[in-house]
Amino acid sequence: MATERLHKILAAAGVDSRRNCEQLILQGLVRVNGKIMDTLPAFADIDKDVIIVEGRKIHSVKKVYYLFNKPKGVICTNDDPQGRRKAIDFIDTDQRIFCAGRLDADTTGAIVLTNDSALADRLTHPRYCLEKTYLVEIRGRITAEIIEKFKKGMWFSEGRTAPAKLKVLKSSEKESVIEVKIRQSLNRQIQRIMARLDYKVMAIKRTHIGNISLHHLAIGDYRPLTASEIEYLKKENRAEMPAGRNFRKKRIKTHRNFKF
Repeated sequence: MATERLHKILAAAGVDSRRNCEQLILQGLVRVNGKIMDTLPAFADIDKDVIIVEGRKIHSVKKVYYLFNKPKGVICTNDDPQGRRKAIDFIDTDQRIFCAGRLDADTTGAIVLTNDSALADRLTHPRYCLEKTYLVEIRGRITAEIIEKFKKGMWFSEGRTAPAKLKVLKSSEKESVIEVKIRQSLNRQIQRIMARLDYKVMAIKRTHIGNISLHHLAIGDYRPLTASEIEYLKKENRAEMPAGRNFRKKRIKTHRNFKF
C-alpha cells in the first residue's frame, strides 16, 4: 500500500472518525515508528510503519468493496445529526466503511461503499475521469437545442462543467427520459443544469459507475464487487473492462436488507 494520510489510516482501522483522528494526531497521541506525530498533514504506510495510538498498535484491515443500489431519502455520509437513514446502515460488515463519492438524498442508484480510501479517491477525483451514467426523468419535452447546451457544459461557481454525453430515451409534452454520461460531478450537477435550462427534474438514478452496472440489483440491495471489478476500478485506463469479462451476464448473489 502506498503512503497515505495518517488520519485516514486511523479511521479505516476503526480508531474513530477522520475528524476525531485528526484531533488525536494534533494532541500528540499518535506515534509512527516511535516519533510523535502532532502536525497535519501527516503521512504513513500501514504495511511498513509501526503506528501506535494511545499505546495500541494499529494494524491494516481487510479491504472490502460493495456495490449498493441506494434508495431515495438515504444519505451517503457516515454521521447525520438529523438521524436520516444512511447507506452504511444497509451493509452487513464489521469493517468501518464509507461511501466512495456522493449521491444526494433524492438520487437513487449505484454507489460503492468501501474502507479503501485509495480506491475511493480514484472513484471521485476528476483526474481519473471515471464516467458515470444516469437516467434522468424531466418534466416536458426536451429539444435538440437544449441537448446541445447540456452537452457543451455550463459555468457555475465551482467552474465550468465538463462536456457530457446525452441520449434521449423518451420525449413527450408531458415528460422526457434521458441518459446522461458525465466524467465530472459537481454537487447536484444534473439538477442545476436542468434548472438553468428551465426543466424540472422528477427523478435521477445512477445506473453505472464506469462499466459496472446495477444489473438486476434491487433498490436497497447490495453485493460485493467481484475481483475483476475491483481490478478494473483500480486501473488507470478505465475506458473498457478487462478483456474477456462480461459482468452483465454473471449471476451474483445479492442481499436484501430493505424493500423500497
